[in-house]
Amino acid sequence: MKTFFSICCLFFAGQVTAQDTTKRYTKVPVGFLMVLRQGDDVLAHIEALALKEKIPSANFSGMGFVNAKFGFFNFDTKEYEPREFNNVELASMQGSIAWQKGKVSLHTHGVVTDRDFKAYGGHLLSAVVGTGSVEILVTVHDKQLERVMEQPLGANVLQIDASYRPSRK
Repeated sequence: MKTFFSICCLFFAGQVTAQDTTKRYTKVPVGFLMVLRQGDDVLAHIEALALKEKIPSANFSGMGFVNAKFGFFNFDTKEYEPREFNNVELASMQGSIAWQKGKVSLHTHGVVTDRDFKAYGGHLLSAVVGTGSVEILVTVHDKQLERVMEQPLGANVLQIDASYRPSRK
């Protein structure tokens, strides 16, 4: 009986997801307003919006409820040291949309708080909407911006001047 119940739950959960046609964003004077719901992948939806609407570059800000993974960039190893926080309030999220080698490139930071009002934050590696929703305002810019891997920094840096080339010290 337990197996049958599990199969039914998986079947019906799949049906809800397959039939979910809720509109996730609308055009506004500065760009787009996005409202994501429980289970939505925040960064994937922002990337999909950038692709579908052909956004040349943008900044975004948001708030809501998430399960988040932050990373602290270790300049010695050139890798993020991750830490996860579940069932937290996204007090603030900000980021930018640019392009790198023909693909959408997001750079996102944020701050979450737990039920004890302790705050945690940093580079947002992933976020899935928890209970409730996440509201995001995407402010679109009029020119396409690119990110370039800069050395010796070992990080992708937004280029606002196409003629700029970092020194190779």
